[in-house]
Amino acid sequence: MPIDSLIPDTIAAPFARYAHGVATDSLVLTSGQLPLALNGSVPEGPEAQAALCFANIDAILAAGGTSKHHALRINAYVTHRDHMQGYMAARDAWLADARVLPASTLMVVSGFTRPEFLVEVEVTAVRP
Repeated sequence: MPIDSLIPDTIAAPFARYAHGVATDSLVLTSGQLPLALNGSVPEGPEAQAALCFANIDAILAAGGTSKHHALRINAYVTHRDHMQGYMAARDAWLADARVLPASTLMVVSGFTRPEFLVEVEVTAVRP
């Protein structure tokens, strides 16, 4: 079974030696996406950050030949309980036209690699 690395050039490059996602014959798995824009900026607030994470995930899924309409699972992380509402608003907007809702987990964590990051999101999707 071939495995392809997914590193779309429309989003910020990975921080180290890893791919933003991998695709197999049947699945696409994204790495956790932090809210980093292509120009290096980070939006303020958990909702804007989560929206950027999901936009980056859209690019990775497209590179793997799938889309949010085939998402199986979302794993998300926020740095404070107060960020849950903003994250959930962005997630719900991303899933507004979803045909089937994926499984989802949301965890509160102590932090990420940079203090301005409030949200991280990863998705597993099936390839149609």
